[in-house]
Amino acid sequence: MAIYHLSVKAISRSAGRSVVAAAAYRAGQELTDERQGLTHDYTRKQGVEDAFIVAPDGADWAQDRNALWNAAEAAEKRKDAKTGREYELALPAELDAGARKELARDFAAELVARYGVVADVAIHAPGREGDNRNHHAHILTTTRTAGAEGLGAKTRVLDVASTASAEIEHMRGVWARQVNMALERHLVEQRVDHRSFERQGKEQEPTRHMGVSATALERQAAREIPGRDPVTDLGKQNAEIRERNRVLETARKAMEKAQELFSGLEKRARLAVGLARKLGERMEQQREAERQRQE
Repeated sequence: MAIYHLSVKAISRSAGRSVVAAAAYRAGQELTDERQGLTHDYTRKQGVEDAFIVAPDGADWAQDRNALWNAAEAAEKRKDAKTGREYELALPAELDAGARKELARDFAAELVARYGVVADVAIHAPGREGDNRNHHAHILTTTRTAGAEGLGAKTRVLDVASTASAEIEHMRGVWARQVNMALERHLVEQRVDHRSFERQGKEQEPTRHMGVSATALERQAAREIPGRDPVTDLGKQNAEIRERNRVLETARKAMEKAQELFSGLEKRARLAVGLARKLGERMEQQREAERQRQE
């Protein structure tokens, strides 16, 4: 079934990160960080299906990936500056490659239109190990608006706590709607929902985020002994959660079936009462007609 995922995180110098390096890795290209004097070569990276840049009208210079992200680094002076923002999206495996690319471009265009930033899109195929449905996209955006002359003001609406959470929630909703529209266009029945199970009114318990380390350990264990039980604490917890959800889902379906059966019996009972009432009325009419003949 179609899976919903959208996470947002900052590329920050305080964490020792370079947005030039991040862009090179995600696009599978060689870029040089002029501020640090380092070249990041990821041209041998596998799994990058496509990479392209969506920029505001007039910001044609931003189509040069190396120029774009060096400009993002040069625009910041603080040691703890946020130089980029990353949106990670799960692309529906039910769509073909062309439709997935169009969907990622649509979301990037929405980010550009709403915030005036540049969006650098990299579409990745599922890893050779793990879930083969894990098509996904990484969208790096600048933290400043962009125009014909270069980068401009900071997009503070995404940096201030009082507005950032609402903005991210809005974009999560936008992504859900775009995914569902794409699924509908391609005649896929499944739909996604960006809301939590609780907000959807579902009793289903969410699984815990595994993280890179735990996921790697689980994959290694699965390679050694296919079908074995989870080996990490998070893996075990998620297995227990999935089992509880399975039991709840089974109970829910049984209840729905019972309600359906009861509803059917109730409907039949009402029909039987109605027929009995009509039969009684007809018999009464016949008796009344018989009495009138005898008089």
